[in-house]
Amino acid sequence: MADVRLGTGPGRWILLATVLGSGVAMLDATVVNVALPALARDLGAGMAGLQWTVNAYTLTLAGFILLGGSLGDRFGRRRIFLIGVLWFAVASALCGLAPNIETLIVSRALQGVGGA
Repeated sequence: MADVRLGTGPGRWILLATVLGSGVAMLDATVVNVALPALARDLGAGMAGLQWTVNAYTLTLAGFILLGGSLGDRFGRRRIFLIGVLWFAVASALCGLAPNIETLIVSRALQGVGGA
């Protein structure tokens, strides 16, 4: 792949896409905290389940982020970025459809993998 300079039109779009993607991944680490009371009520979750809802995402993101970078170097950054965005979107849909706290925790862990 040819080098793209950030001062060019394509370079700016690439920078914008990566900043937005990273921003969504980082936002998702904290935004669920607002919904914790509703999750406890709607899914009948206890304190441990709520904590794992937060931790599942954060731990998998931290655990897989170096692997994501390595895969990007090996198979192409654009390809791995697009796979990650698609993975994250599917996992987000699973979170929204989760019927219980256990499914939500697994879906949040999958989100962390996609975010990495």
